[in-house]
Amino acid sequence: MQQRSWLKKNWKLLLNIVTIIALCVLVYAIRDQLAATLNNLRHVNAWFLLLLLPIELLNYHAQTKLYQRLFRIVGNKLKYKFLFRTSLELNFVNHVFPSGGVTGFSYYSLRMRKGPRLTGTKATLVHTIKLALTFLSFELLIGFGLLSLAVMGKVSNMTILVASVITTLLLVGTLFGAYILGSQRRIDIFFTALTKAINKIIQIVRPKHPETIKVHRAKEIVTDLHDNYQVIKSNPASLKVPFLYALLANVTEILAVYVVYLAFGHAVNIGAVIIAYAVANFAGLISVLPGGVGIYEALMTAVMATAGVPAAVSLPVIVMYRVLNTALQLPPGYYFYHKNLQKDKEPANS
Repeated sequence: MQQRSWLKKNWKLLLNIVTIIALCVLVYAIRDQLAATLNNLRHVNAWFLLLLLPIELLNYHAQTKLYQRLFRIVGNKLKYKFLFRTSLELNFVNHVFPSGGVTGFSYYSLRMRKGPRLTGTKATLVHTIKLALTFLSFELLIGFGLLSLAVMGKVSNMTILVASVITTLLLVGTLFGAYILGSQRRIDIFFTALTKAINKIIQIVRPKHPETIKVHRAKEIVTDLHDNYQVIKSNPASLKVPFLYALLANVTEILAVYVVYLAFGHAVNIGAVIIAYAVANFAGLISVLPGGVGIYEALMTAVMATAGVPAAVSLPVIVMYRVLNTALQLPPGYYFYHKNLQKDKEPANS
């Protein structure tokens, strides 16, 4: 009992300690890349690198407006400043805690439980729709990337295969999610089965607790999820503007990589960057290391090579992009994340 009381009083402190340890692990994992980046700085055009700052700001602006529009559809008018900050926090959490985005889902749900009628379930749905729009809009970029490579005569069978697989997975995943959420019966069947399966796994380490996650509580949550999804589904035209913001967010991500190539004096085919970026980020979802370090750089370099860009050209560019991108995003993300832990409540609604 005393231990539980102590944990309840000091959970924020413990979470901060865990976060700092995870951040140190990330810095240690990219220590060689940090050194390589510092060595390569004298060989690049700093003016192009300075473009990273406005590009990143535009990226977060697009993400913030995307969230703002989606929350408005389900009946919540949230402040731009609040959503901008939470976007930075979410990016920090997803970078530092390697969980394929699962940690980000949980954090966002907890973070957004502020103001009237704004439930964790509603926040989860908005975040899910945001990811779906991001994936769907990126498929347009993949098509553009393949066309760009074909025009330049640089598209290979391997590049086409990789792009096709990613496009298919993104489309099937999005359609499957929409199929499940579209019916209360399917939601009940799917999430009840999922909850029972998770409980069985948990029971291996907690044999005296056959139902750690209450099935009836899970049903209440998914019912709320379905109701809010129906609100969005009833007005598909309302997703046009959010879709454009998702597309803008993806475009700025690609531009951030491309300007680093320009800084090194290489005007590579933009199509190669798009396909390589898609592969690296998709694989990064299953990486056990923070930020997908190692896997991201290796895959992006390999895909760029299949599109005719030598590894000797791509590797230093990608390493510098990753380090600079991390350096720009993580400090403000950690600042707001840490600040949020120190607050009991902040009104989110305008």
